[in-house]
Amino acid sequence: MALYSEKVMDHFRNPRNVGVLENADGVGEVGNAKCGDIMKIYLKIDRDTISDVKFETFGCGSAIASSSMATELIKGQPVSEALKLTNRAVAEALDGLPAHKLHCSVLAEEAIKAALKDYYDKNGIAYDESLFPAAHDCDHCGV
Repeated sequence: MALYSEKVMDHFRNPRNVGVLENADGVGEVGNAKCGDIMKIYLKIDRDTISDVKFETFGCGSAIASSSMATELIKGQPVSEALKLTNRAVAEALDGLPAHKLHCSVLAEEAIKAALKDYYDKNGIAYDESLFPAAHDCDHCGV
């Protein structure tokens, strides 16, 4: 059995939504020096819907694939739906990730939530703090 699914390889070789959004409505950056991955997500939000999303990721193939898939999953979605995106949904959409690479999907979820929190903060929109947990520690990922 191959280490990575065809979907992971496709999103790694042909990542979707790569780049920077000038004047983004929300920007989220997460990373962990222990695993070396850094993700930055840019959101354009129109009438409570994510009309555009871009990412920049420094990391392994799983990190790039997770970022790409996560942006695909939230593009065109209402903010409320994007907030529900989980790392499990990202990994499942990629037809799985090796256990030692699951932290990449966690970072993708965290980057999106950080960008949404930034959007809320910039616009003075009240939110439930519990929707935005602290960043994970890669020690728990086995990295």
